[in-house]
Amino acid sequence: MDETTAYRAGFRTQDEEVENVALDVEGALPDWLRGDLVGNGPGQFEAGETEVRHWFDPFAMLRRFRIEDGKVTYANKFVRSQDYEYATKSGGVRTPFPGTPPDRAVWTRLGQLLGGTFPDNPVIGVQRFGDEFAAVTESPTALLFDPDTLATTGQTDLTAGLDSDLTLAHVHYDHDEETFYNLGVSYGRETVYTLFRRPGSGGSPTALTELRFDEAPYIHSFALTEQYAVVTVNAFGLDTTDLLRGAFTRETFLDSFRALDAPTRFVVLDRETGHHETTITAPPSFVYHHANAYERGDEIVVDLVAFEDDSAVTGLTLSNLRSADPDLPVGDLCRYRLPLSDAAATRELLYEGPVEFPMVNYRRVRGQPHQYVYLAATDGGSSLPTALVKVDVETDTVRRWRESGTYPGEPIFVAAPDATAEDDGVLLSVVLDPDADRSTLVCLDAGTLEELGRAHLPHRLPYGFHGQFYGPESPGRSMA
Repeated sequence: MDETTAYRAGFRTQDEEVENVALDVEGALPDWLRGDLVGNGPGQFEAGETEVRHWFDPFAMLRRFRIEDGKVTYANKFVRSQDYEYATKSGGVRTPFPGTPPDRAVWTRLGQLLGGTFPDNPVIGVQRFGDEFAAVTESPTALLFDPDTLATTGQTDLTAGLDSDLTLAHVHYDHDEETFYNLGVSYGRETVYTLFRRPGSGGSPTALTELRFDEAPYIHSFALTEQYAVVTVNAFGLDTTDLLRGAFTRETFLDSFRALDAPTRFVVLDRETGHHETTITAPPSFVYHHANAYERGDEIVVDLVAFEDDSAVTGLTLSNLRSADPDLPVGDLCRYRLPLSDAAATRELLYEGPVEFPMVNYRRVRGQPHQYVYLAATDGGSSLPTALVKVDVETDTVRRWRESGTYPGEPIFVAAPDATAEDDGVLLSVVLDPDADRSTLVCLDAGTLEELGRAHLPHRLPYGFHGQFYGPESPGRSMA
């Protein structure tokens, strides 16, 4: 395979589903590593004869790695959403995807718009509610699945009890409180984001406060400190007129995405009462993912991956990502300092990109000062990450893991039992190897980034988005 465009394999359908296949393991996984790594991401890039257009459009495929006694069993399965079933049976797109309009008559598209119909294709991540597991996206609906077979077992309405159209896929979990924190979103004459919390076992949400905007800013995730929720309001969002017109013109979320006449805003909310503490501004940028945030004296420190413009969204078309010369959006690991007594933030570059998928030792340092951030980094001409990096934000030193011709996925941190150091644990990453036409689960020492072991899959997985590790030492979330 041509190494210069081998990354295209990450944007190609995998039809094969397998259940509980024992994988060959090279090296040795730590004896203490026990649990399930459950990931989510694209599996199928077509709906009949229609090729979807944007990276957020493909149909969701779950992938699960069960690790015990140094052995790994693997399963993967498509999520049987209504969108997936419609594509399978009717050969088209059922609902308006981010970059692909529905293959439906104009009156059907208009009815979907007026009725607030959202896709139920849950391609972003996974969430656990007590004993229930769900695949999630930015939608009112989560699809429940069996963690043993990955079979879709039902659905749940994440907006029940909220005056919201949908909820974000990136939630926070407070392990001490056993409570989720998230944002609901509703669209209308105003755009309203609702901060709410929900018991870790599921159940009814409690709305804490509402943020109202005349425009429609896009928010993908937020940060949580010990006292505050920090909502990063992007300087980019939707032209709702274009979105409404799309029922007739087949314009999409992607077509309506634009710069807003506004700065980036950090809205600081008391996470207990919802009280608005302050709003701090910064020059326009776009943020998908936060690494961590914490309070320090009279300021809040927020580490995140920042993009300079709306190409962070518009540049993720599959035609661009599959091209021989992709114009990849560049995100940098940045630190924002938010003075609670001032209206302006300061920004510091911590690591130059392109990087994405920031990860910390979530259970240990969420809301606390951290020393290490792990990321997927991209080098020279690829549209997929080519390395994993560990950034020491205190000493400005960097460690890197790279294997020529392969594309590592999001690094998932799993802490060792009774760990004393922040980086005492392992990183798990699903690595795409186009030449071998398969993927591999790689386990790295989180301190040194030296490889400990790897387990070879029976096939190639399309490049995934987000996962969680669920084990005896980490029954809750391992990342936001």
